[in-house]
Amino acid sequence: MELTRLPNGVRVVTEALADLRSVTLGVWVENGSRYERPPQAGISHFLEHLFFKGTARRTAAQIAEEIDAVGGVLNAFTGKEYTCFYAKVLREHLPLALDVLADLFTGSRFAEEEIERERSVILQEISQVEDTPDDWVHDLFGLDFWPGHPLARPIAGTADTVRHFGRSDFLGFLAERYRPDRVLVAAAGRLEHQAMVEAVDAAFGRLQGTTPPLDGTAPAPRRVVAVHEKPLEQLHVCLGAPGIPQTDPERYAAHLMNLALGGGMSSRLFQEVREKRGKAYSVYSFLSSYRDAGYVGVYVGTSAAWLREVVELIQIELRRMAREGLTPAELTRSKNQMKGNMLLGLETSDSRMSRIAKNEIYHRRDVSVDEIAAAIDAVDNDDVVHVSDRLVGRGALGCTVLGDLRGQPFDDGVLGA
Repeated sequence: MELTRLPNGVRVVTEALADLRSVTLGVWVENGSRYERPPQAGISHFLEHLFFKGTARRTAAQIAEEIDAVGGVLNAFTGKEYTCFYAKVLREHLPLALDVLADLFTGSRFAEEEIERERSVILQEISQVEDTPDDWVHDLFGLDFWPGHPLARPIAGTADTVRHFGRSDFLGFLAERYRPDRVLVAAAGRLEHQAMVEAVDAAFGRLQGTTPPLDGTAPAPRRVVAVHEKPLEQLHVCLGAPGIPQTDPERYAAHLMNLALGGGMSSRLFQEVREKRGKAYSVYSFLSSYRDAGYVGVYVGTSAAWLREVVELIQIELRRMAREGLTPAELTRSKNQMKGNMLLGLETSDSRMSRIAKNEIYHRRDVSVDEIAAAIDAVDNDDVVHVSDRLVGRGALGCTVLGDLRGQPFDDGVLGA
């Protein structure tokens, strides 16, 4: 990984991969839903859509056609703490990809008619999530667990906020937040770093200004049972506790714990809840990590009649993990699974581009694959016990239930301290 900061503050980070035919180029902004005030909820995601709706040089159709014409991929995504616009193309089409992305980023028109058209699309997107209960319950869990904090809000915002955004809101947010000190251009594939720096400087060097300080207050968890009634055949449940930040020294032990607990078909929860008892079709654990906070949790879809039993089974496994950790076989299997997932996931230029960008955003340095593998190998069972006890062995869990309880009692007493 090579890093150069341009005179205006834009960072250029690259990874040269001579064996690949492709290059993936991403323009990252260290801005996401976390940094929105309540009336702005969803504006970063809405802006991400609008960047593709026409510039002074290209119509929306031409933007899509130029990348399609060379067999490339052009897309974007918004997260809680960053937004990314990226293109993946063959090496010879890298200048085109950079030109298109720079045009989107510096020359988008944000036409009124496009805003209205895209508003309808995003409202449908929000409705689609609410019609997908196994996704929606995760949004609800965040709102219940971190009440009032922007990290808890859905990235797409709410129907109410999305309906009220106007062109002046987008232009004002853009002028305030999309400044060069928050911009990172990352590229991986068949490229040469200095040539990339010169090309990015030509495309983005005119950007000026700095972003005002952003509120980065960490959220305070609230561990309660929250029931959201909805007429569904299944209950969708998230149980969780405070997790770890992105740079936490115990992150490797925490990820190994998560894999063994509910990271696949061989995991403890899958085997105990689904395979042995048949009490759920889907059950898994997850870790969500941000700059200064995170949560660890378990999702399960089950029936109202089995809810109390399934929740107790999950708590038993969490307590056992915090008390005993992993067997030698589980620890070895989880290490191999984690390293295998990492290495298999880095066989493409887009995954490598994302890796180096996130390293810069969260670590401000290159965390190499070899360093990660060595850190995984260094974890022993005492480390797993310690982090498990820290995360899931102390205090009550938070719990969000979405569905129809069908008269079955379920309250805070189910989750003991």
